[in-house]
Amino acid sequence: MMGNDNGRTIRVRDGEAKGRILTILTRHVGIENAIGMGELYERVYGEPWSNRINDTRALRKIITDLRFAGSLIGETRGKNCGGYYLARSAHELKMFFDRRKAEALKKLKMISVMMNVGLPELLGQMSLNLKAQGAGRRAQDNENVQMSLDLRAE
Repeated sequence: MMGNDNGRTIRVRDGEAKGRILTILTRHVGIENAIGMGELYERVYGEPWSNRINDTRALRKIITDLRFAGSLIGETRGKNCGGYYLARSAHELKMFFDRRKAEALKKLKMISVMMNVGLPELLGQMSLNLKAQGAGRRAQDNENVQMSLDLRAE
């Protein structure tokens, strides 16, 4: 990625960008101190972005990589007030995780509908129909009981 430092063109490698992002985010702890993508981009690469989607793609990928490495980088969204921050508390992390899980489930539900399969089947769960057994039980107790077993490796 190219940047500009006092008129000189500089090259910022991903490893250097990771370090810069983490350093910058140490000054943006807590959701109320989030830094917007544009400002973060300028501080990492030394120049403003010209195309919001294409120019910031590398930065978003690096943030994703940092998250996969265990960095607790949250984000807040809003047309004029979104940005990235280091989570200050378990509550901030929970809010971030809950939003991300809801987004993931919504996408998985869409795929299951398009594939015409149930969400448990899409996720690799096996369903068993079991009959309730027992002498003297009422008829409604003998209805099929649906159980889902999660077969994914732990």
